[in-house]
Amino acid sequence: MKTYSAKNLLAAGIIAALAGLTGAGNAFAAEDHDHGSAAAVLQLNAGSKWETDAPLQQGMLKIRAAVEDKLPAVHAGEFSDAQYQALGGAVEQQITYIVENCKLTPAADAVLHGVIAELVDGVDVVTGKKAVSDRSQGVMHLVGALDNYGTYFAHPGWAPVNAGH
Repeated sequence: MKTYSAKNLLAAGIIAALAGLTGAGNAFAAEDHDHGSAAAVLQLNAGSKWETDAPLQQGMLKIRAAVEDKLPAVHAGEFSDAQYQALGGAVEQQITYIVENCKLTPAADAVLHGVIAELVDGVDVVTGKKAVSDRSQGVMHLVGALDNYGTYFAHPGWAPVNAGH
């Protein structure tokens, strides 16, 4: 019988919740990639940005492209329920990819967990899982998460999202 630490059990719980959001089922491997910090804090690495890897950069670029491309229609109030669902699905797919593939140091991973939690919160609003009067608030939450990623992670060429305001 395998024994699991409290950290691994917490990670499994968070990953199961993310899997429920993304429909990824058992795709997440809790022991291989721990996004289970109970108190994820966005902070720099002794004053410097955290290192990233290619899968994280790729996933975040795809999330950014999906969100930034839709901002004009969102701001104009021309974004349909189906479009919000599709955007949420695209972001969820990239979150799954990041969680499955990026390999960061434990400290950087803990900070990344905070960004992923912000992304998941935004997706919950965008997809209607969290009821609000205006689903565009979820898109702006995604923009904030992307901007936090750029603030705390070293991603060559990353610039703040052009929110169009």
